[in-house]
Amino acid sequence: MSLSVPLPSASMAKPSVARLKPHLPLFTVVLFALTFLALFHTQRVTFFSSSIFRLNSCTRKSASSKTREEPWSDPLMDDRFEFDPEECSVVNGKWVFNRSIKPLYTDQSCPYLDRQVSCVKNGREDSDYRHWEWQPDDCRLPRFNAEIALKKLRGKRLMFVGDSLQRGQWQSFVCMVQWLIPEDKKSLKRGRFHSVFSAKEYKATIEFYWAPFLVHSNSDNPIIGDPKQRILRVDSVANHSKHWTNVDILVFNTYVWWMSSLKIKSLWGSFENGEEGYEELDTPIAYRIGLKTWANWVDSNVNPNKTRVFFTTMSPTHTRSIDWGRANGSKCFNETKPIRERKFWGSGSDKGMMSVVAKVVERMKVPVAFINITHLSDYRIDAHTSVYTETGGRLLTAEQKADPLHHADCIHWCLPGVPDTWNQILFAHL
Repeated sequence: MSLSVPLPSASMAKPSVARLKPHLPLFTVVLFALTFLALFHTQRVTFFSSSIFRLNSCTRKSASSKTREEPWSDPLMDDRFEFDPEECSVVNGKWVFNRSIKPLYTDQSCPYLDRQVSCVKNGREDSDYRHWEWQPDDCRLPRFNAEIALKKLRGKRLMFVGDSLQRGQWQSFVCMVQWLIPEDKKSLKRGRFHSVFSAKEYKATIEFYWAPFLVHSNSDNPIIGDPKQRILRVDSVANHSKHWTNVDILVFNTYVWWMSSLKIKSLWGSFENGEEGYEELDTPIAYRIGLKTWANWVDSNVNPNKTRVFFTTMSPTHTRSIDWGRANGSKCFNETKPIRERKFWGSGSDKGMMSVVAKVVERMKVPVAFINITHLSDYRIDAHTSVYTETGGRLLTAEQKADPLHHADCIHWCLPGVPDTWNQILFAHL
């Protein structure tokens, strides 16, 4: 689809040329016409499909292949248009190394990070993973601006809902804005399910709500480590959803907890009647039922004129180094650079599950915008917490670090790190 500019008809054009003839030489008239055509060409914009699977680029303004291959692009020569979620996808692009880019925080400067994601504190010495910038092929993703973000949130509640990966995105967002707020003007209250960061001067809150499946489960709290013992009430979000009301911006996710087994024990009805009577369903089927339950709640309870709803797509895992050609590798351990192969798709990102999300959301009445982080994150084998993390509330021992094949965490991300880019995309939508 193009933005059309009406061209004058032949009958209209002829007299105007006649009027110009006595005053302007033919060369000037031709130059004017060529200039007009060039201007018309640069105004063409091609719209893209909103599908979360779309990998084809938007139509670019003309650019040489040489410019596309440069590791860093001069902003003055950048031919990409400004980000607009209706016109450009962030799916296609590349990670560009730029040491001049400094994170807005460190795990020393932000007091709100869990030890699980504080890789530098936990002994990680390399730092390059913090200086990669995602550049979409066709548009410029605006840099995260803490002052603008806080102004956008003035008088509002922003809530991230989901699992520990969503908690990482929440902590990233808090750390990206908190440095701008005086100590006596901010606070953080943590709870088992619900944690709230308050920016008092802005009368805004940035919140996290723990619901790893979105639907109710017997493993919400306390967590049941053995996936075979987990049972889900796929027909109910009621235990959680009472905390999602009167929120201005909701950001949901759920994926990795569903991937712990091929079948999910699914229950209809209350746990008060006991945990018997469950049915084992194939994971994609249980996932679809659970997401439909969530979607029904959103459609029935969210007023789109007051609340914006986002869904963060699945965060990829990197537990099979053979995916990127390291047959003898130890998962993501010791990886220091992103994958450079365009359109790489690892085994830790399930397209079937992603398809379930897409089909459920497209049938919803309330608009849901995707924060499409899957493909861009799939390149980042270098940015996981790996052995620089904790397990069971304790940092890995030297013996555990020496055995990364069994102990490296290639699911969660170091902070600062990749989730900062997820929030850069969310910021662009806001």
